[in-house]
Amino acid sequence: MQTKRQIQQLLASAGVRPNKRLGQNFLIDLNLMTGLVDSANISDRDIVLEVGCGTGSLTQALAANAGTVIAVEIDQSLAKIAQRELADKKNVQIINADVLESKNTISGIVANALASARKKYTGRLLLVANLPYNAACPVMLNLVTGRTTADAMYVTVQKEVADRMTTQPGSRDYGMLSIFLTATGDVRIMKVLKPTVFWPKPKVDSAMISYVRSKEKTKRIHNMQLFSQVTKLFMGHRRKMLKACIKFAAGKLAEVHDWSRIFESCSVEPTSRPQQIPPEDYIAIANQCCECLTDRAK
Repeated sequence: MQTKRQIQQLLASAGVRPNKRLGQNFLIDLNLMTGLVDSANISDRDIVLEVGCGTGSLTQALAANAGTVIAVEIDQSLAKIAQRELADKKNVQIINADVLESKNTISGIVANALASARKKYTGRLLLVANLPYNAACPVMLNLVTGRTTADAMYVTVQKEVADRMTTQPGSRDYGMLSIFLTATGDVRIMKVLKPTVFWPKPKVDSAMISYVRSKEKTKRIHNMQLFSQVTKLFMGHRRKMLKACIKFAAGKLAEVHDWSRIFESCSVEPTSRPQQIPPEDYIAIANQCCECLTDRAK
């Protein structure tokens, strides 16, 4: 792992400075980095995805434990530094790319690298990273509901984002992020981080988050894509009543017509607001929609 001074020297030697637009705030507290790695309990059978590897400081610690580390860095200058610093780590692959192909899709290059690693390593797929602030939410959502799913995530994010992940129904911060994380696993704030543990110092507090996917919870969801669509339909119009949201149904959901029966069978009041509905009710609604669509296809 690298100290603040070492990171500064590496950037200076490359003639670059931290890019605010890319959310480049380097975690410089080595004890916190060690704690983040230790919390993941990484084994030599595990695949670790690191998003925003920067100069490779955290990557060094991950490589000492993991079967393989796939480290993604969008900044070409930082990716070159990381490649040089980690040249002796044979179990590290640096990918100079945006981890997101679009807001709703993990990059094909990254997805293919993870799929290849899956053929060799039989352990968990973990996201362990000091996540760039602007990428945290879409990256985590993709790794929960997308084609490539993480078994667990141990990351640092903005405190505001951490609060949104762990909040309860009815809260102002309650949204799709907390619904998806709670519906599929267990999420908690491990530690709140002050700006002083980063360089440059951000203007807000951060938090260290853990998320562990639960097989018991995920198997309740009959169709993850449909669950995602149902949640987005209602939470996309969170100020309206549920019964008013259904007129915006599109795609497969446009083929669902008996919403009154669905709400009744799920014991959900159609006059409720989307932000009042707990994750288990969204699962029930999505499962009922799945059954309706299956019946129509017969």
